[in-house]
Amino acid sequence: MESLEEEVVTNPVPQTLQIIHDLKREMILLRKSVRPFREIVGRLERGESPLIKEPTTIFLSDVHDHTIEVIDTVETFRDMLSSMLDIYLSSVSNKTNEVMKVLTIIATIFIPLTLIPGIYGMNFKHMPELGWRWGYPMVSLVMIGIGMTMLIYFRKKRWL
Repeated sequence: MESLEEEVVTNPVPQTLQIIHDLKREMILLRKSVRPFREIVGRLERGESPLIKEPTTIFLSDVHDHTIEVIDTVETFRDMLSSMLDIYLSSVSNKTNEVMKVLTIIATIFIPLTLIPGIYGMNFKHMPELGWRWGYPMVSLVMIGIGMTMLIYFRKKRWL
């Protein structure tokens, strides 16, 4: 359980999720198996049968205590597995958020850079800078300036 918990935190992979689900299913099955046993041992311990003598009652009392301890341990493990499942989902969500943040920053940088060529790609006859000798280099410098400014801004905000 401890090594699985470490794996969930450091490297959450789908195989880990499958292991958690399998263990959780086993804990549920074990709980379903042990719970009725507690009731049976409890009845035997109370001495409802004339076949059970005093030394056996002491033994049954000890078995009843162990049964309760096993049920508590199973419940603890089940809670731990539920927590691991939550940690797994949080880790995967955090990784997805990081990827989405990077993709959003890339899109934010390239959207204005595609807008400018889109405007200049229109076939208008009367765009003054189209006839200007330095029109292409100026637009290129403006686009590079916008991209660099956005990169510097994102780095200053520590988003990148």
